[in-house]
Amino acid sequence: MTAPLDVASLTAIDVHVHCEVSREGRPSLPPDLLAASEKHFGPGGQRLPQLAEVAEHYRERHMACVVFTVDAESTTGYPAIPNEEVAEAAAEHPDVLIPFASIDPAKGRTGVRAARRLVEEHQVRGFKFHPNMQAFFPDDRAVYPLYEALEELGVPALFHSGQSGIGAGLPGGGGIRLKYSNPLHLDDVAADFPNLKIIIAHPSFPWQDEALAVATHKPNVWIDLSGWSPKYFPPQLVQYANTLLRDKVLFGSDFPLITPDRWLKDFAALPVKDEVRPKILKENAARLFGLTKD
Repeated sequence: MTAPLDVASLTAIDVHVHCEVSREGRPSLPPDLLAASEKHFGPGGQRLPQLAEVAEHYRERHMACVVFTVDAESTTGYPAIPNEEVAEAAAEHPDVLIPFASIDPAKGRTGVRAARRLVEEHQVRGFKFHPNMQAFFPDDRAVYPLYEALEELGVPALFHSGQSGIGAGLPGGGGIRLKYSNPLHLDDVAADFPNLKIIIAHPSFPWQDEALAVATHKPNVWIDLSGWSPKYFPPQLVQYANTLLRDKVLFGSDFPLITPDRWLKDFAALPVKDEVRPKILKENAARLFGLTKD
């Protein structure tokens, strides 16, 4: 039996890792979107690792990671990888994998019931939303029953923000619209659900200032740094990470699109204060996810 997660032994917690293939080898994206995203992100190693391989990748580096897929079946017509598969893999590798789930907001009350079941029966620790792929504005009141459930269950919600590599380069962007991922749409959510922990994922190009504004104004909002090499971070993001948001910025890679090795190499060159680095790499996430007593 694999030992449970030991925060003290970890060098980092990566809060943004994708499960992109099912046990049977079915990708999480339709072929056209998968091919376009591979072209957009470029070569970065094995694109479709199984979750056991993801676990070993992070175990070798003495890291833990949050893993999830994206349920966008209503817009893509492509069935999602079952959340239960992610949860079962995390149960098999509890020393490194922290399971998040994904619920297509279009599922309405059915999605709310599924969210409760996933937390209560499968020990899911949070939920991932992708407004671009799922084609919804996060502040749409139709999604509020789902947020109510997550707030009651005490699990965080992580939202993709900014430009998306999914659909990039395809005619019409593959039908994926960027308007949904402005982080300002999360301001109403944070105000209406003050006890819901919200993570704004990625440097939010072209809305970085909006993300910083929401995160500094709302105590229940964090920012993860996934999806970009740190060498491309806008200067204001680095400035806020060093100061006002030093306790609310999180390491995330976007693996397998970006490897933690590449991300950490570029992060080492950033002018981040020595006392802030461990907060970003591990301490903030450990506190956010309740992995420590602090």
